[in-house]
Amino acid sequence: MERTPRSRPTGVTIIAILTIIAGAFSLIFGIGLITLGAVLPTLPPSVFNQSQLQGNITDGQALPIPPGTSPMALQSLLGGLGIAFGAVLVAIGIVSFFVAYGLLKGRGWAWTVTIILSIISIVWNAITIATAANFGGIISIIIDAIIIYYLYRPHVKAYFGKGVSPSPPPAA
Repeated sequence: MERTPRSRPTGVTIIAILTIIAGAFSLIFGIGLITLGAVLPTLPPSVFNQSQLQGNITDGQALPIPPGTSPMALQSLLGGLGIAFGAVLVAIGIVSFFVAYGLLKGRGWAWTVTIILSIISIVWNAITIATAANFGGIISIIIDAIIIYYLYRPHVKAYFGKGVSPSPPPAA
């Protein structure tokens, strides 16, 4: 197995720091959603006054709740969804910390995971832009494209053991 070069490219450090920051946000929001999901079913049913939530569905300002849905069932459903989405975000946050560690240590699997996640992010943001006209995803696509480009640079691939290390110039 080929050894990785000793000096870590600066861009890899930056990508690892961004991964740590994204992981921290995922962890914080995930814990928040889990907490909200756990608290939601304990709130008094008056919080979920169906007439206020249902409103006039045609105006686009109300939740499309089927008539006759009990507030307790709605609270349980929303609480369960909050816990489920929160658990996914917590898992993503934890995995982000492992990937950042792998990036900092020059592990080949971290390079592969980062490439795969960047491609998934590009596809997801392209779909979001196409279906919801959410143009904020363009910045994310650009950042992910830059990350992929950078990770494919020969010296970066060599750091992760994915390519041939640049050989030193011949001695004169």
